[in-house]
Amino acid sequence: MLKPAVKVCRRISEIGRAAWDACATNPAYAGNPFLRYDFLHALEAANCAVERTGWGPQHLAVEDDEGVVAAVMPLYVKTHSQGEYVFDHAWADAYERAGGQYYPKLLSAAPFTPATGPRMLVRPDVAPHEGWRFLTGGALTLCERYGASGLHVNFPTEPEWRWLGEQGFGLREGQQYHWDNAGYADFEQFLSALSSGRRKTIRRERRDALAEVEVVSLTGADITEEHWDAFFHFYTDTGDRKWGRPYLTRAFFSLLGETMADRVLLIMARRDGRWIAGALNLIGGDALYGRHWGCSEDVPFLHFELCYYQAIDWAIAHGLPRVEAGAQGQHKIARGYLPKPVYSAHYISDPALCAPVEAFLERERAGVEADMEWLTEEYTPFKQE
Repeated sequence: MLKPAVKVCRRISEIGRAAWDACATNPAYAGNPFLRYDFLHALEAANCAVERTGWGPQHLAVEDDEGVVAAVMPLYVKTHSQGEYVFDHAWADAYERAGGQYYPKLLSAAPFTPATGPRMLVRPDVAPHEGWRFLTGGALTLCERYGASGLHVNFPTEPEWRWLGEQGFGLREGQQYHWDNAGYADFEQFLSALSSGRRKTIRRERRDALAEVEVVSLTGADITEEHWDAFFHFYTDTGDRKWGRPYLTRAFFSLLGETMADRVLLIMARRDGRWIAGALNLIGGDALYGRHWGCSEDVPFLHFELCYYQAIDWAIAHGLPRVEAGAQGQHKIARGYLPKPVYSAHYISDPALCAPVEAFLERERAGVEADMEWLTEEYTPFKQE
């Protein structure tokens, strides 16, 4: 039995690695790396997901009758909507023009990470819905206590998403592009499943990208501070060009290397002995997750090579069922990454905002599903029967 009291923790360290990971490493979660204690703790310790950056940790913990943590939920007080990859800026603008206050809001998510994974984590011996009920109740109570405009759950699993819908949350659907491993023996067998035109294009892109570049895949102890120095330069350059201030600090990458190196795949490219580009991936139990990319030199097709083709190669070699290449990017379809649904759930406190949001979400879901079907049929790179 679970105790009805839900603890609120301002830092994940208040819960502790052993207690958190007893829930986060539940085999049902297939080793999702973004919910591990070490990942979330690194974000806090490196001042990425903290109050000063608009990510105030409010993690929830539920104990059993013996006082042992049985369920946890990553939760943050947000004072903006940056770094979420589920865009609600229009809702905030409309509400505030009407005289409301959209921030603060509560968010359950893996910060800066548009990857599907459990958001209500329970120990393997705990009934999932029992843990979900206590965690959701605690989050909604906290929402009321803080006067927050709502509770948002980004990129939950589909079962969590549907259950939250049954509890009155508005259901939002988006799309990403994932590569599925059909049991390929190697990259060439994957290419054989594509149309002849796509095969030729990918071979040409790979040839051009690798003409004067050496690619090295690093994981575990092979990743050094030298590699992190080079990669951080690439990462900040991409951030500066795309959205301004990058979300992650240099210290975060060192902490990631210290505590989760076995879950990191760093694919680096060098020319004439100098690192010129890199792509950061995290390794899950059933997927390779592409996260960040950057470069210091413009090499044609090198982005596709490091982020898409090398990831496919590595997933095939290590028997992973899929590659999730991050948010957005319709161009990924031509490289074998097809549209897949992703989810978020939204509790809006004010009925005056909730009603129009619900109407919008209903229309949006229909549009997203139609768009995925159309993209798959019209632009698939795979051979047609």
